[in-house]
Parts: sequence; structure tokens; C-alpha cells
Amino acid sequence: MEESMKEVLKNFMYAGIGAAFMTKEKIEELKSELIAKGKMSQEEGRQFVDDLLRKSEKAKDQLDLWITKRVEDRVRQLNLVTKDEMAELQRKIEELQVAINKDKAE
Repeated sequence: MEESMKEVLKNFMYAGIGAAFMTKEKIEELKSELIAKGKMSQEEGRQFVDDLLRKSEKAKDQLDLWITKRVEDRVRQLNLVTKDEMAELQRKIEELQVAINKDKAE
């Protein structure tokens, strides 16, 4: 693959978060276009798709982790009750209700 094409592809890969949301169909479409224009061979195209899919999945995973961390930080900052904390409180209330009913029955 000629050097300028590698730079174009490199710039495309690092264009930003958009790569994380590329569908396999869009990647295949780009590959076909590059092969049709003679910019890469079939084998280079296959490697390109594999590499781009791998990087896309990694970018999605990193974005998911980043979003999860930010949401968890915000929940803590707002001092909101989490689902697990609410479930624990509900469990304790139920235990207290059972204990109260047991005392009343005696």
C-alpha cells in the first residue's frame, strides 16, 4: 500500500469517536471502495477490515467504561441511592416487618 494511502487510513482511524460507531457494513463498504479504486489488494482489504473492527470494538469498550465511570461518579456526587443500596434497605425493612409480626404473634 502506498505511503499516502496509509496516512489517509491512519487519519481515518484516528478521526475521533466516530470510528467506535462504524458498523461492519460501513467498514466493508469502505474496503470495497478502496479495493475498487486500486488503493489496496483483497488481502490488505481483509486485514484493514479486521483491524478496523478490532479497533472499533476497543473504542466502544473504552467509551462504555468511560461513560459508566462518569455516571457512577455523578451518582456519588449527587448522593443518590443506588439500586443495590435500595434493595438492601428493602431487605432490611422486610426483616423488621417479619420480626415485628413475630413479636405480635407471641
